[in-house]
Amino acid sequence: MPPDEKPNKYEPLPSVPIPTYEEAIGSSSRIATPDTSNETAIPAEREGLLGAQDGLTSGPTRRHGYRPPPSVEEARDSSEEHASFINQDAEVLLRDLTDSEDDEEDRVRREMEEMDIEDAPSRDTQSADVFTSAAQRMAGRLFDPESMADSDRIREHLRAITANDHLAGTEGDYVLAQYVEDHFLASKLEEVRKERFDVYLNYPKEGGRKVEILGADGKATWSAKIDEDNQYSDPPRQQTPVFHGHSKSGDVTGPLIYANYGSREDFKRLYDSGIDTKGAIALVRYYGSQGDRALKVKAAELAGFAACIIYSDPADDGFVKGEPAPQGRFMPENGVQRGAVSLMSWVVGDVLTPGWGSVKGAERVPKENNPGLVGIPSLPLSWGDAKNLLKAIEGFGQAAPEEWAGGIPDVNYWSGNLSSPRIHLVNDQDEVDEQPIWNVMGKINGVEQQEKSIIIGNHRDSWVYGATDPGSGTAVMLEVIHIFGDLVERGWRPLRSIEFASWDGEEYNLIGSTEYVETNIQKLRNDAFVYLNVDVGVGGTEFKASGSPVFQKSLLRVLNRVSDPFQNATLRELWDARSGQLEGLGAGSDYVAFQDMAGTSSLDFGFDGPGYPYHSAFDNFEWMSTVGDPGFEYHKILAQAWALLILEYSDRLVLPFDISAYSASLTAWSMDLENWVGHKGANQDGNAPWSIDPLRKAVLQFAVEAEKFEKWEVEWDALVLGGNGFESAVTGEHRKSHNTRMSNFETHLLDLEEGGGIPNRTQFKHVVFGPQLWSGYDEAYFPAIRDAVEAGDWALAKMQVEKTASIIMRAARKLNGN
Repeated sequence: MPPDEKPNKYEPLPSVPIPTYEEAIGSSSRIATPDTSNETAIPAEREGLLGAQDGLTSGPTRRHGYRPPPSVEEARDSSEEHASFINQDAEVLLRDLTDSEDDEEDRVRREMEEMDIEDAPSRDTQSADVFTSAAQRMAGRLFDPESMADSDRIREHLRAITANDHLAGTEGDYVLAQYVEDHFLASKLEEVRKERFDVYLNYPKEGGRKVEILGADGKATWSAKIDEDNQYSDPPRQQTPVFHGHSKSGDVTGPLIYANYGSREDFKRLYDSGIDTKGAIALVRYYGSQGDRALKVKAAELAGFAACIIYSDPADDGFVKGEPAPQGRFMPENGVQRGAVSLMSWVVGDVLTPGWGSVKGAERVPKENNPGLVGIPSLPLSWGDAKNLLKAIEGFGQAAPEEWAGGIPDVNYWSGNLSSPRIHLVNDQDEVDEQPIWNVMGKINGVEQQEKSIIIGNHRDSWVYGATDPGSGTAVMLEVIHIFGDLVERGWRPLRSIEFASWDGEEYNLIGSTEYVETNIQKLRNDAFVYLNVDVGVGGTEFKASGSPVFQKSLLRVLNRVSDPFQNATLRELWDARSGQLEGLGAGSDYVAFQDMAGTSSLDFGFDGPGYPYHSAFDNFEWMSTVGDPGFEYHKILAQAWALLILEYSDRLVLPFDISAYSASLTAWSMDLENWVGHKGANQDGNAPWSIDPLRKAVLQFAVEAEKFEKWEVEWDALVLGGNGFESAVTGEHRKSHNTRMSNFETHLLDLEEGGGIPNRTQFKHVVFGPQLWSGYDEAYFPAIRDAVEAGDWALAKMQVEKTASIIMRAARKLNGN
């Protein structure tokens, strides 16, 4: 490796070898091609290209008043309420659609002329036998993911992935990148490469972290342990020290004040109770009313604190919830949750290159006063360490209210005040402005629309060993790649290209994926059809999914085909039994740049559960193989579902986007926005007039255009499937244009005018999806409008409603070529 590419080395790498691909799988991986001559081999494929209009069962309203995407049935059942909202009934909609219909052949020919396709053949003179016929392509699948996924292979991948810690930019990370690259090559992927970006990262210095209680003489009377016990001793392995990514360096002394979950409301409660916090050190717990650790630190900074300590309280993640690791799923007494405190919902990616790729020679902004970085030092602690701090402030300030009391035994929770014992906190670290990180990329080129891509991603970097986060997802992705590589070796090709990505630097601030998107933004906006993300693949046994509503139909079809062997039911049956819903996207993983910046419809999914030893050294291979998923069966099930979803979007002749579900979701979210704003002081106290009418009209227009758009798919079904799979060249070109317009709908929801995007956070361009300023990981719909309302800027809120409505209206009309 050239000297300038040498990864950060905070300690020598131990001599624990990562096995080769052949050593990991232990034997030949090729499986004989199953007989596909019988069309009934995969019954689901005989239901037609698109199948029935599946829907999601309605469930309870989500936190913060936001609603998840409604099901098609829910939308229909609540049609009267929706008709009231849009002031339009179904008969009028139908009349509008009927009046606007054009002759199919005229529409096709007009569109081909717009696409500059010369000498368009007529249906009478030429018909195309698409890959023998469309029907044969749909029925003649060359493999069955249900039988090809192998839990033993996944287990051995995870053993290799977790053999060393692999924090972004370190040697362990680079070695793992090489392992992943080798697997990409062995699986016959094309254009395999490592893509390097040079980004701002921090690493703890040895001996550079302290939390001490000081006596009256200023000497330490107690020192926090800070680091976890080493999990491996024979042989010993390097273990990432405990710290916060992107934290601020500092040496601070001040009185300790406890502030519950560290939300703005918690700090306001201290202020309202007369407790001065200026210059103090905040002690707050993870989770609760402010789930984003970075926003806890930022709120403490704004409240006048000089530093912040965050710990895992057993009431939220420990023995109060259940058996702790290593025997159980929760944080033990000496376990510590690492994590980044960069302000992900304010600036995403490399904080020194916001909005452009962090390649060699790129312009970089300063770290000082950077909107993506906090301004006070912070450290994470175990509850074992925090217990001593909480006991030290007993009797100072005020007894904590009941809802502020945690679950640490033998502790009375008090607030503390400026008379509390003084704490000395040190956070001395190496800060590297241009530290190399490495994405690993590979693809399978498509045969019909090679330039169009289905992008598959998982991040590789981890805070320590990362068996669950993200190792479970990485191991499953490697198995999915093996399955598709096997298929390619037998001569199969998808219609559209499939791109696989192993992202680096996700744990710091979604860096690797964001830098990739920023570097390739126009290409992605033009040609990326969907992005399928898995972060934590297996954190439990309950399948969860969040994403754009366009995935609703295809997701349910896939869940119908995958079964849980322990519960003897399909994932769809289990989903329906618990009223499962496709949830909204927040700002928690690598889909953010694709959905919110590139406008690529994104889906994030995996198995969730009550907990796992999150971001700690206890999240290791031994824990996963004994507690997390001992037989690796849920890893195998996830591989099946992921492979089937890839097939849905890479190989169906008509993309299975659920545009009607998007329409129903926009209606529900607009109604929810109107209700939410009504409780925020709209049209009161001399505020600028507020009305949601422009958004109401845009949602109505989209409902009209969506129904008209989806009628073409029914016509295509009848024409092509009814004609034994023969498709005219004209219809084939229209089908491809139809697919492109379908995928472009999400891109057309971006605010791309000069200076466009969420005000003061213009990296985020999507008018429907995006993080709210203080919501962190939680999903938020119409974030620019909500930010303005939260700030009490009703003039800006009115302007954002009008802009959002205009963008939705334009995107809706473009669906049908208007």
